[in-house]
Amino acid sequence: MRWSIKIARIAGTEIRIHVTFLLFLAWIGFTYYQVAGIDAATAGVVFILALFGCVLLHELGHAIAARAFGIRTPDITLLPIGGVARLQRMPDKPWQELIVAIAGPMVNFVIAAVLVFILGRRADFEHLQQLNQPGITILDKLASINISLALFNLLPAFPMDGGRVLRSLLAMTMNYTRATQIAAGIGQALAFLFGFIGLFTNPMLVFIALFIYLGAQQESIMAQMKDLSMTLRVSDAMLTDVLTLPWRATLDEAVEMLLRTSQHEFPVLNDAGRVLGVLTRDDMIAALKRHGPATPVTDIMHRNLPAVGAHDRFDEAYRLMQAHDSPVLPVVDRHGRLLGLVTTENVGETMFMHSLRPRDAEQAWRGMRVAL
Repeated sequence: MRWSIKIARIAGTEIRIHVTFLLFLAWIGFTYYQVAGIDAATAGVVFILALFGCVLLHELGHAIAARAFGIRTPDITLLPIGGVARLQRMPDKPWQELIVAIAGPMVNFVIAAVLVFILGRRADFEHLQQLNQPGITILDKLASINISLALFNLLPAFPMDGGRVLRSLLAMTMNYTRATQIAAGIGQALAFLFGFIGLFTNPMLVFIALFIYLGAQQESIMAQMKDLSMTLRVSDAMLTDVLTLPWRATLDEAVEMLLRTSQHEFPVLNDAGRVLGVLTRDDMIAALKRHGPATPVTDIMHRNLPAVGAHDRFDEAYRLMQAHDSPVLPVVDRHGRLLGLVTTENVGETMFMHSLRPRDAEQAWRGMRVAL
C-alpha cells in the first residue's frame, strides 16, 4: 500500500504502518494532553499502541488461518481505521473462507477472555465512551474494546469479517458470484446506515462506511471476473506481438527498446528461444539508480517465473500471477519456447471485453479502433 512504512517482518509477512496512522497517534497524544497533561498523553499513546497491537494480532489470526490452506499473506498494513491483511488469494472453498474470516474476531475474543478471566480486568462498554479519560486503566479499556472489535467485525457488512462469513455460508448453497453479490448488497446497505449515523455521532463512522461501500463494490466486481475467467483460456488473453531481449543484452539496450515501443515487459531468451526470465519497466528504473547501463539484463530480470501454456485455464494463470506477485507471465509451447505474454494490463482488458454483451463488445471495439 502506498504511503506505508515497513516496521517488521513476522513469519514471511511484512508489517507496515500507514503514515496517516502516525498522524492519528499524534492527534491522540494531543487530545490526552489537553485533558490531563503529559502523563495522560503518554498513557494515551501507549493505549493506542496496545490497541493496534491487538488489531495486528487480529490480522495475524487471518494470516495464520490462511497459511493452513497454503495461502500466503505478503503484508499487513495498519491504518487509523484498523488493519488490512493482503492475502495472496482468497480460499477456493467456502468452508475455508469461513475459517479464515472468523479467525480474526476469535483472536479478539481470546484476548478479552485472557484479560477478564485470567488477569481479572473489568470489561464495560461505558469504557468506549471514556477512552480519553485517564482514570480508566489500559487493561480495562483493552478488555472492553477487544470485545467490541470482535462484535463489530462480525457484523454482516461485506467485505468485513462478518460479511465474508455470510458470503461463505451463502456460497455453500449457491453460485459464488451470486453469494458475493448478495453479501456486497447487504454490506453497501449497512455502509449507508453507518454513514448516516456517523454524520450525527462519530465522523470516523463515515470513513468506515466509505471503506465498506467501496470494498464491497470491488469484491463484487472481482467475483464476477473470477466467474468469467473460468470460461477463458490463456490464448484468449495473451499478447503475441512481443519484442524480446537476447540474454547478452545490457540494461542500456533494454532501456532503448522500452523508449521506442509501448511494451513494458520484455522476455529474455537464450539462443534456443527458451525463456530465461522477464525484465519489467520497474526493474529497469530501479537498476538505473543502482547500477550502470552496461549491466547485463540477466542480472536484474525476474527469474523462476512460472510459465503457462496457451490452452491452460485463464483463471489458473491469473492465480499464478497473484501467487508470485508478478505483473507478467510467459506463455510457452511444450518445448519451452516463447509464444507470448500475459500481463495484468491485458488481463483487465480481456475481462472487460468478455464481460460485455456481444453488441456492447462490438461497439466498444469500434470505439477503440476510432480512438486509435
